[in-house]
Amino acid sequence: MSRLRWLTGGESHGPGLTVILEGLPAGLLLDRDALDARLARRQHGFGRGGRQKIEKDRVIVRGGLRGGRTLGSPLVLEIENRDFANWAGVMDPWELDTAEAAARIVTRPRPGHADFSGAMATAQVEDLRNILERASARETAARVAAGAVAAQLLERYGFRFRSALLAIGAETVLEGPPSWEDLTSVDPSSPLVTPWPEDEERLVDYIRQIGKQQETLGGIVGVVVRGVPPGLGSYVHWDRKLDGRLAQAMLSIPSVKACAIGAGLEICRQVGSEAHDAIFPSESGLRRSSNRAGGLEGGVTNGEDLVLRAFFKPIATLRRGLPSVDLVTGEEGATVWERSDVTAVGSAPVIVESMAALVLGDALLESFGGSSIEALDHAVEAHLERVSPWWSKRI
Repeated sequence: MSRLRWLTGGESHGPGLTVILEGLPAGLLLDRDALDARLARRQHGFGRGGRQKIEKDRVIVRGGLRGGRTLGSPLVLEIENRDFANWAGVMDPWELDTAEAAARIVTRPRPGHADFSGAMATAQVEDLRNILERASARETAARVAAGAVAAQLLERYGFRFRSALLAIGAETVLEGPPSWEDLTSVDPSSPLVTPWPEDEERLVDYIRQIGKQQETLGGIVGVVVRGVPPGLGSYVHWDRKLDGRLAQAMLSIPSVKACAIGAGLEICRQVGSEAHDAIFPSESGLRRSSNRAGGLEGGVTNGEDLVLRAFFKPIATLRRGLPSVDLVTGEEGATVWERSDVTAVGSAPVIVESMAALVLGDALLESFGGSSIEALDHAVEAHLERVSPWWSKRI
């Protein structure tokens, strides 16, 4: 069973979003500003829509924290939806404005969104808003809040994160899997959070042109985690293999349709001697000739940098609309556009980071446990001592 369990609640235009984290050790000191800074990164990026001008995401703690330290009980975080004030008649939990709610009914599903499949699953064809409000990517704000907490836990033990946008639409910024060094020049405040901020004006112009065509764009996001010790995860059972857990987490992000670990896409066309990472002795433990495995072998971390890529499809809500069919009347017509982004991939790096942090935090607690932060400190220290003849943490 997962040691770090979490659950989000809330709808895109409802009163707010909530996330509950269970399994954090007591005594972990959290940095409020660091939590809010990650939420600000999620609202960032050129190509975003008008919603980001309304919201100002901040973490509100409802339980599990006292004096900045975790209590060992579930940590309850909330993020207000400021836009709810404009949608109260449509999304109020108890009473709806009949006329306003009727004007906002959606019965024509957007291809690529959860509208149709969700309606088939829940038999709610009369108003797809009951589905699309929850399926909206707004929910990732709660994930980022949870991931920010997990990241602070991991950073205590030397884990460090870097992430960037590697491609947008047909424009490639960095080929193949990124390395830690590739991401040294990333400026999180740049318009698109790429490894080459000086080249971003070309990409900004590209997004502008796509926006004028009333189209949308996807892209590729990469994350590298340094300081991950060998031995996290399991080679024993399918559901405990860490690479499978990370891939599932990536694919759960709205719009992500594929995930690669290390050079997973590239090595399938290579022979074995080209695909794997030879091991050599060194003064500071063992070293590898490369990191094509992306830090994972057999479902377990091997001490190299963890390297992930998430592949985002274009946003399903197009200003120009897409051909669809009204599920109530059967009439053909274009999907309705209310408000959306041209692209959201500029905000995606912190979302990918957050999901990786949640999985890694769970794996850390699974391996070393401890109901208090002091107990966890001792267990991690003992493990690092055991593996020290073969592994030395990178700075």
